Amino acid sequence: MIRVALPHHLQVLAGCNPEVEIDVDGAVTQRSVLDALEARYPMLRGTVRDHVSLQRRPMVRFFADSEDVTHLSPDAVLPGAVASGDEPFRIVGAVAGG
Repeated sequence: MIRVALPHHLQVLAGCNPEVEIDVDGAVTQRSVLDALEARYPMLRGTVRDHVSLQRRPMVRFFADSEDVTHLSPDAVLPGAVASGDEPFRIVGAVAGG
């Protein structure tokens, strides 16, 4: 089981807890985690990634084992602590202001 921590607005949209557990087949990557998350919570499709290109939305960041993995390849294997479920894969809405 992979643990995914979601920001509040996605929790409300999905009607779920702050952290969800999902099954991922094969290698644990950003792509496989997001594919599994969107399969379980279809209402999240298009919120984290674009519907067509599947590219990350501009104001979304990803963290794995306290490390910012936002700009790594979507197919890069995530740290073992995330793959084992010891640490969550965190989806964070970026904060902007002036």
